[in-house]
Amino acid sequence: MFEKYLDISEEVRSAIKNHQPVVALESTIISHGMPYPKNVETALNVEQIIRDHGAVPATIAILNGRLKVGLSRDEIEMLGKAGDVVKASRRDIPFIIAKGLNGATTVASTMILADLAGIRVFATGGVGGVHRGAETSFDISADLIELAQTNVAVICAGAKSILDIGLTLEYLETHGVPVVGYQTDELPAFYTSKSGFPVDYRVDSPQELALAIKAKWDLNLHGGLIVANPIPAAFEMDSNVINQAIAEAIRQQFAAGVKGKESTPFLLAKVKELTGGDSLDSNIQLVYNNAKVGAQLAVALSKLQ
Repeated sequence: MFEKYLDISEEVRSAIKNHQPVVALESTIISHGMPYPKNVETALNVEQIIRDHGAVPATIAILNGRLKVGLSRDEIEMLGKAGDVVKASRRDIPFIIAKGLNGATTVASTMILADLAGIRVFATGGVGGVHRGAETSFDISADLIELAQTNVAVICAGAKSILDIGLTLEYLETHGVPVVGYQTDELPAFYTSKSGFPVDYRVDSPQELALAIKAKWDLNLHGGLIVANPIPAAFEMDSNVINQAIAEAIRQQFAAGVKGKESTPFLLAKVKELTGGDSLDSNIQLVYNNAKVGAQLAVALSKLQ
């Protein structure tokens, strides 16, 4: 039934059919994460990194009400320039389809569309989570709920450091979502490799990770997992600088009354402003690193099929 809503590019369709490695990519980072033309440049570089490491990239979005898995260069360019793209999570998908709108997929909706297409590996920047002050606001990202129910491995640089990382980990534990450190014992905090919180398990190679993932899904233990891949040391930000910027950004968020799905774009933009653009540079480099590990994992998984 869902096939009538879904367009898969010829390259991605062929790769899936022939059990070749494919890595899903989100589009919110293009439409809501970075300014033009840096967003398009970054998106194309990420795709090339995945190709260089032996996998096929599948950037995902909703264009004119069609679910798209595998975008062309022109489609990525259009998303990067357009100013009226809806930030699309699970709840938004049917209405974007019905109205024929353009939607940039978040972690949650990218997982959904990747799962529909049969893609099991997704590389992104950082996942959403439990926002600071959630004990009164109940502001919890739909990404966490999706991770509990959709069979996609998400390669990320941990939870965004604008979040309450401790509560995010508690939520994931409750819902049985493994948090795996890739060559680290500690959950990275997006802009830095250290958060002070341990991961559930450490793995040191794509092959070891692929074996665990295959066992999980072979046993019908439904749901995804977080593969926490630290930002490369050369691009880490000073923890004091980034924490001060985050604290000030959160203060401005509450003062402005920004809530819900607008919270993360607002906070990331403020952190970028307060760090003089350094946070954007770090963000780009961690995405590149996640793309590399995502491709390596997809290759390892494909060899187990």
